[in-house]
Amino acid sequence: MVITVWNGRSFDTAKDLTAAERHILQKLFAWKTMVKTAEEFKAQTQRALEVGWNDSGPVAASPALDMIIQHLEREVAARLKDTAARS
Repeated sequence: MVITVWNGRSFDTAKDLTAAERHILQKLFAWKTMVKTAEEFKAQTQRALEVGWNDSGPVAASPALDMIIQHLEREVAARLKDTAARS
């Protein structure tokens, strides 16, 4: 999967992320749609990094994963803003 972030940079998850990072990213894609606050998304991200893949232990995010996480945080903020505007 290729992910293009807010600044136009693209990442190929098969090449640019480790297997553990891809697993965490899958969790974050799900959480991105369910959290009620940006802080909740950040907390879930931190927990996923601490727990790792199948409770294997902490995962140090690569620069690529860090940038993708920042992109997802922006998407969460935009979704929450849009939801608030409709209320």
